[in-house]
Amino acid sequence: MELMGSTLMATYARPKTSHFLPAISTMASSYRNPQAAFAMNPSANLWRTNSYFKGSGAVPSPSSIQRENFDLVRAKTVFYPSNRSALTTRYTPDDWYKSNYNNYRESESSRKSAERLRKDTIRLMQDKDQLTRRSQENTSKNIGERVNDIVFWRSELSHEIDNMVTEIAALTEAKRRLDRALAETEGPFQVSQECLYHREKRMSIDLVHDDVEKDLIKEVEVIKSCQERMRRHLDRAIAQLASNRAAQHELERDMNDKVSAQRIDDRCHHLRNTSDGIGYYRGVDRLDPSLSLPDSWSKFTDDNILHSQSERATSHKLRDEIDILLNTTSNEMWNQFNNVNVAFTNRISESADAKNSLQTHLAKTLQEIFETQMLIESLKKALRDKECPLKVAQTRLEERTRRPNLELCRDNPHHRLVSEVREIEDTIHKLQERLMEAENTLQTLVKTKVTLEYDLSIKANSLFLDQEKCMSMRKCFPSMPRLVGYT
Repeated sequence: MELMGSTLMATYARPKTSHFLPAISTMASSYRNPQAAFAMNPSANLWRTNSYFKGSGAVPSPSSIQRENFDLVRAKTVFYPSNRSALTTRYTPDDWYKSNYNNYRESESSRKSAERLRKDTIRLMQDKDQLTRRSQENTSKNIGERVNDIVFWRSELSHEIDNMVTEIAALTEAKRRLDRALAETEGPFQVSQECLYHREKRMSIDLVHDDVEKDLIKEVEVIKSCQERMRRHLDRAIAQLASNRAAQHELERDMNDKVSAQRIDDRCHHLRNTSDGIGYYRGVDRLDPSLSLPDSWSKFTDDNILHSQSERATSHKLRDEIDILLNTTSNEMWNQFNNVNVAFTNRISESADAKNSLQTHLAKTLQEIFETQMLIESLKKALRDKECPLKVAQTRLEERTRRPNLELCRDNPHHRLVSEVREIEDTIHKLQERLMEAENTLQTLVKTKVTLEYDLSIKANSLFLDQEKCMSMRKCFPSMPRLVGYT
């Protein structure tokens, strides 16, 4: 340690090293020139005291002071204590600590900012890498799903083409049993119409357009449709053959397109980042040469298949009247016949339940009428019972009005008698109101009784028509062999 000098207050020493303070950071901000802060703040010498040292009258400008001049002044101060004016260029310990603190804080802030930027950048790179990888995986997954869709529709097209080829090759035939089956449809047709006529005899609220009536109307339409198809199938045979060939052509063209699309998408599905043949195609993402959407794409093939199936089904009817046309029509008539029977059964069950419920409600209504009548009698008796207490209270009040002179006092008995009269009158008023409500309720119950009895008669008539008339006729519906013309 080298002795530099002394003052009247303290002794100053400087280490032999070239640095005044130990380095706390490797950043450039840790080695800032303290004269820069002094140069930027000329008023920094305002802290100096005038009570102990006398400042010099001429202080050089801070902007012209250099570090070597400062060291020279300090040296003169050390070796020439009488030159006290040089002490005015020094800083206080608080300035020294504040400078260090500012350096520490700025260093910590810059380090934190750099660390935050570094972490955010790493996280951003990781997120974008994961996003790119997920996007590529999702794209590969979508292409794979697209290939699966193409494979599915190819199988559907192939299956339908095979069926259509078989159907076109087998399109022939005559109509051996058509007349007999057509004659058998007249019976069910008449039964359905008779059921509709009988159900027109329902009364009042039961004359509804229920499921039975809807199914009966549908049954008539189904039978008419079956009869019409039977009459027209011969005229449609030639046109059906041409339609079948046109449908086959559409299926084969769609099949060829599906093969090409599957080959391209399958190659795209197997492309990887290390695959050969990948390259940049600038602006390709802005091109949209597509002619369809996924819905329209699948709908196009589905429509072709449905059209082919429709044509094939029609051709199948024409080719095989017994196995297809007659079986189809007989199945339709039998299915609708069963639907009508189920609707009849459900409706009969609903009507029976409604009838039973009406009978139950009628019984409860009759019981309630009886109880309401008893309540009315009780209310009348209660009103009669209140007459005597009211008379007694009013008589007492009237008698007490005859007391002479000052004896006519408004005492507690008088107040109690007045309160009693008012209470009894209020009770009578409430009982009369309740009696009126009970009588109105009785009238309502009587009307409800009449309505229930009338509704019971309606339900009985509907049950008779559905159960006895209609269902008895529907037992004669022809069997399946007769509908297909075997007998």
